[in-house]
Amino acid sequence: MGEDNINLPPGFRFYPTDEELILHFLYRKAAHQPCHPNIIPDLDLDCYDPWELNGKALEAENKWYFFSHVTQNRASTNGYWKMLGVDEPILSGSRTVGLKKCLVFYIGEAPEGIKTNWVMHEFHLLDCGATGSSRSSRRKAKPRMVSNEWVLCRVSETNCSSQGSCCDEESELSCLDEVFLSLDDLDEISLPN
Repeated sequence: MGEDNINLPPGFRFYPTDEELILHFLYRKAAHQPCHPNIIPDLDLDCYDPWELNGKALEAENKWYFFSHVTQNRASTNGYWKMLGVDEPILSGSRTVGLKKCLVFYIGEAPEGIKTNWVMHEFHLLDCGATGSSRSSRRKAKPRMVSNEWVLCRVSETNCSSQGSCCDEESELSCLDEVFLSLDDLDEISLPN
C-alpha cells in the first residue's frame, strides 16, 4: 500500500502531527465515521514483523501507518514489542485528546530478546470521561481502555546512535564507541595535544 496508491494530487505528502493522527484519523475510525481519503489500512499487529509492513501499511517518509486493535500481547512469530517509558499525552489546545505509547521491537522471546532499531508509536484515544488535561483524567482513562478499541500505529526504523536516544530510553553506543571502550589499556593511548 505504498504512496502510489494514495489518491492525492501530485506534490502532497502524508506527514500528520500526533494531534492530527488522533483527531482526524483515530477518532473517526473509533466512531465508525468515514475518513476521506481512507488511506490507513487495518492490520493485525500479531501477524507481522516490522520489516514485513512494506506493501501492507501506508508508507510515508519511511514510516508505516496502520490501525490495529488494542492487545496486551504485542508479539509476532519472530519477536515482541516492549513498551518503554511513560505514556505521552497528546494535546489539542489545552485539552488532552489521546496518549502516545513508545515501543521497541525485540527479536526472540521475552524477556531475553535482542533489541532492534524498530520503534512503534501507538496512539490511543481517551474515553469520554477523560477530556481534561489533568493528571487524574489520564489515570481515569487508562483502566477504561478495552481490548476491542482501535489504536493507530506508526512504525519506523531508527538509528539510535545518531539520534541520541529512542523513546527516551538510554542511548546506545556507536560501533566506534564500543571499539574504543573495549580497549583494555586506555592509559597507553597517547592523544595529540
